[in-house]
Amino acid sequence: MTNDNDRSSLSGLTETEAKEFHALFVTNFIGFTVIAIIAHFLVWNWRPWIPGPKGYALLEGVSTAVAGLTTLFS
Repeated sequence: MTNDNDRSSLSGLTETEAKEFHALFVTNFIGFTVIAIIAHFLVWNWRPWIPGPKGYALLEGVSTAVAGLTTLFS
């Protein structure tokens, strides 16, 4: 065990504890970043953020569906 004299850093961690915390932090950060990159790639495939020359082609069916639904309620 270490005594309290070894805890001279501002965080109160020993060098070994700080290295262990740093390793866990870096591992979790890399994992989060990989998941975020995959999520962004999947969303980009679903609907690109910059539309093509015809705009968002998937939204054309939405206006037709909304027009059909409004006739049911009026």
